[in-house]
Amino acid sequence: MYSGFWFQGFLILLSGSLILLFCLVFTSLVLWPDTHALIRVLTSEEILFSIQLSLITSLISTIFCAVIALPVAYALSRYHFPTSGFMGMVISLPLSLPPLVAGIALLIFFGPSFFGNILRFIGIDIVYTTTAIVIAQFFVNVPYLIRVMRSAFDSVPPRYEHVARTLGASESAVFLQVSLPMSHQALLAGLTITWSKAMGEFGAVLMLAGATKMKTETLPIALYLNISTGDLDLAIASATILMAISVGTLLVFEHWFGVKRKV
Repeated sequence: MYSGFWFQGFLILLSGSLILLFCLVFTSLVLWPDTHALIRVLTSEEILFSIQLSLITSLISTIFCAVIALPVAYALSRYHFPTSGFMGMVISLPLSLPPLVAGIALLIFFGPSFFGNILRFIGIDIVYTTTAIVIAQFFVNVPYLIRVMRSAFDSVPPRYEHVARTLGASESAVFLQVSLPMSHQALLAGLTITWSKAMGEFGAVLMLAGATKMKTETLPIALYLNISTGDLDLAIASATILMAISVGTLLVFEHWFGVKRKV
């Protein structure tokens, strides 16, 4: 009895200490700058440009992730063929790679490689452009959304799809009218986290799009550039916005997924 009491107390103390540490660290970030200075920096031209660029590129990349991830995840969940395991492993590879490695692989692919030379020959230049931001965000985040949606489709009982087929529904109708609606909560949660991850993507974007001020300067890039030059106020402003986005994303995730998880 006493051993159980002490063990529970240890777990509570450990959890509470970790939560307190997190709260103190993140609170210090918000409270460090002067309020008026923070507001002034948040409305500066550079930060507003970074916010706008981050919102646009992350939204576009998230849409591309959804368009690709949904059919791929459904195929991996419902159809089994000899190379399905290998395909799943290759698709998940960017998740296990450091973003910097993924970024430099993209840089070589769109830069000095044969494919990059072909693109430049026909007048398409990807490297160090805003298009590169979208590509880097997509490449790093689409495997995550595929895994989320594959798990969601795996949780949908196949018998519902079978009944729909016996009633005359086509494969596309089964996907759009049965599988997708039954996994819509996972889709919304996955899209929210994917968008948040795209907003905060740094390593792959830095490698492929570069860190050009007022051109490829997303919020993480703005943080990097300003902390490198010693402008702490601008760096903290970027970090504060990214942290607010993360908190908002978690709140949305808990709203959509919390009730279902507790049932």
